[in-house]
Amino acid sequence: MFKDWMNHISPFVRSARIMKSQSLTGEWLDHDHVFTYIEQGEADFFLGGVKYAVREGDMLLMHPYMPHIINSTSSVPLIQYIFHFDLHYDETRSRINTTHAVVGNRQNHASEKEMQLASIVPIAHLQLADRIDFKKRFLLLHKEFLDSNPTSPILLKAICMEMLYVFLKSQDNPKSSQGKMTKGWPFIERAIDFIHECYSDARLDNTQISNHVGLSTSHLSHLFKKQLGVTVHSYLNHIRIEEAKRRIVEGKKTMTEIAEDVGFSGIHLFSRSFKASVGLTPSKYAASQSSIINLKV
Repeated sequence: MFKDWMNHISPFVRSARIMKSQSLTGEWLDHDHVFTYIEQGEADFFLGGVKYAVREGDMLLMHPYMPHIINSTSSVPLIQYIFHFDLHYDETRSRINTTHAVVGNRQNHASEKEMQLASIVPIAHLQLADRIDFKKRFLLLHKEFLDSNPTSPILLKAICMEMLYVFLKSQDNPKSSQGKMTKGWPFIERAIDFIHECYSDARLDNTQISNHVGLSTSHLSHLFKKQLGVTVHSYLNHIRIEEAKRRIVEGKKTMTEIAEDVGFSGIHLFSRSFKASVGLTPSKYAASQSSIINLKV
């Protein structure tokens, strides 16, 4: 496993966060590496169509442009410690603030040297005795990222290297369950891409999605429910709510405009759906996010 190129890596940490979610988390496609540690809960991770059942203590390392779907499967909230990084520092890429790539674009745009971890098994398990120290290191990384001073990149780079070491060392004894390709994944992936492309259309429904994929409505619904644990409609609604949350945080549009932008036929339906999903009305969610932003300033 250990190659000469490991002597030349110089990680650049782009973001760090702690994510807590109660239900379906959704799909992402990122242009950089994503390191995730499961602090609490259980979930199904679909990485490039391969399903991994993860639990507390698991670490996941996703290479650039690896599509990943996360579906929480436990009664307690799923808590993830997450940071994004480039394997090699590049001055131009260091100025990129976002981590998200375009969902639906499966072409790999990462350089060859950024894909040097693509061949590893993307999951490892951290033994109980090592978790306290690991979490301390992550929380230090998280704090340093938020505080951000001129010397922060040195410490962030050092901690990232430590975490990569811990992950790769754990690969000496990988989990016996390596995951398996999800049945019907090409159809599921095609449906997910179509939903991400067309969620803003209020007329989008199961029939249109099924027609695009080339399956009957009942068959596509069966695949979603069996493999992802949710219905097609629930996934569509989830994506609309997540996009609404992002627009609310941006604060550039009214709630009515946001409702229309994300595919709801009216503000009342939007408000009901948002509260059912998030537990807060859109206006209260906006106020809560504003308070968080002000605390960071």
